[in-house]
Amino acid sequence: MITEIEQETMDMDWFFTDGEYVGFMASGGGKLPDSVAESEEKRQILARYFRNLPEISEAVISPELNNILIKSKKSASGVNERYLEDYVFMTKKGLYSFDKVILNNFLDPHYHLVASPKTPLKLKELPHDILDIVIGTQYSNKLMEVQEINRLEIN
Repeated sequence: MITEIEQETMDMDWFFTDGEYVGFMASGGGKLPDSVAESEEKRQILARYFRNLPEISEAVISPELNNILIKSKKSASGVNERYLEDYVFMTKKGLYSFDKVILNNFLDPHYHLVASPKTPLKLKELPHDILDIVIGTQYSNKLMEVQEINRLEIN
């Protein structure tokens, strides 16, 4: 179990699926879905697995990202390499990568797209043990069609 205090004070990787592809989130001190918070062990298994995958795709940076970063005051100058580094790293593994819009606001559920893979990793390509964990956190819309996600839409 990941306590609310741990969730609020840490930036954790977490993963979900739309039934076809896999999404990566950086929690930014936000509340996790119950399906993620129920097991730190499973969250770490997924993080290790996805971080160790080979690169399979080019990353496409969201065309809205510069405006989002300036508007949310994450960066006065917009997109920079340091900010993008981890998101591009995960996107090159075939994952859709999202960041929390308002960092360290525990209850705010909004995330924005940072980068999309040109060649997404398909859910059906995952080994059964990883698939069994990631399908426990489902998003009701299609990852390839969204720029923003509300965590409350993820079960």
